[in-house]
Amino acid sequence: MTLFFFLLSLLFGWLAYNLYRPIFRHPQLAAVSFLAGWLTGELALHHILWQVLLVGILTWLGAVEGLLGALGLLICICAWFAMGYFYLQGQHAETEMEYALSENLGSGYEDEIEAAQRSHFPEGPDFAAIKKPFRPVDSAIEVVKDQSFGTNGQTLDLYRSRNSVTGKPVLFQIHGGAWTEKMGSKNEQGIPLMTHMAKRDWICVANSYRLSPTATMPEHVVDCKQALVWIKENIAQYGGDPDFIVVTGGSAGGHLCSLLALTANDSDFQPGFEDKDTALQGAVPYYGAYDFTNEHQFQKHDGAAKMFERSIMKCSLEGHREDYERVSPLFRIHASAPPFLIIHGDKDTLVPVEEARVFSTKLREVSSSSVTYAEISGAQHAFDMFPSLRSEHVKQGIERFLAYLFTQYNNQKKSGDQDGSSAP
Repeated sequence: MTLFFFLLSLLFGWLAYNLYRPIFRHPQLAAVSFLAGWLTGELALHHILWQVLLVGILTWLGAVEGLLGALGLLICICAWFAMGYFYLQGQHAETEMEYALSENLGSGYEDEIEAAQRSHFPEGPDFAAIKKPFRPVDSAIEVVKDQSFGTNGQTLDLYRSRNSVTGKPVLFQIHGGAWTEKMGSKNEQGIPLMTHMAKRDWICVANSYRLSPTATMPEHVVDCKQALVWIKENIAQYGGDPDFIVVTGGSAGGHLCSLLALTANDSDFQPGFEDKDTALQGAVPYYGAYDFTNEHQFQKHDGAAKMFERSIMKCSLEGHREDYERVSPLFRIHASAPPFLIIHGDKDTLVPVEEARVFSTKLREVSSSSVTYAEISGAQHAFDMFPSLRSEHVKQGIERFLAYLFTQYNNQKKSGDQDGSSAP
């Protein structure tokens, strides 16, 4: 029993160590490191609680005895302090988000936001959500499930306030999961952000799309474009404004939402609906993949390259580079891109943070719109799926960015109405 406790303490110690020193350079080990860090980092307080309870039970059963037991207990205590300290470092996300927004939108950007929207800004993290990270969607939010769209059996869900609203801004959420079947869906991703914004009377939409290996890129993109067309044509009946849509998504969803924002009205991605408008008013990609070609050699192993070749693209980079570049946001940058808020964690073991740095830098050099890049210290891939100090501050930063964009849009509308009314 004492040996079991000691081995368990080593596991607890590694879980804490992995938060600070995740594994990057081996595809399988990087995946294990991601899963461990993802399930531990943003839920560190919950892990500490159940570990303390388990160690207490083992101590009562007599497992903590002798030198080995004492050493194991010391490892556990050090691990708990390390996890707790890591969790509290999530507070830095507040400063990191605010610095990024102020740097790119201006130090007084918040004063430019409409007072009605500013009045909804929370004063701090939602500790009730942090305490119960797996609670269901707030009862104040109506969820309209599985609305059909497109030509391939896709569906989408709508999240909106139960209050009667019209002409409200729209947030279009694209789920991640490595573009791959059984790796992700619209049912569990983006929920904290969509719930938060729906309470602010935004109309939020989450779509499904065909997944690999059945689907081949760019079929994933085509489906998301079809979802966008559905939103533009139908969202008014749910209270949304079809002329103001911001797209967001994480991981594969970060890639797809960036590509949608950069390829408005691109006929290559709109077969059979080339004449439909697919312009967007902004994009908020989380930890997205921006370069399928790995031009800058940021990938620390060949796992992604093999996945692209075997499952997603179904062709090798060699001899098909143009196909890879066509679906890589890094190669689709242009001056007319809409405003971007790009978010990435510096502990991401699945998508290199360097890729986001290069993408945001190049986009900022070319785009005539604002480009905000927020690098979140300590954040692992998919960190936003659980309410935590870190993810709460990031979510609230996104709210300020979205409110700023919507205010700019409303100001332009008012200016246009005034110009129109004064015209002869």
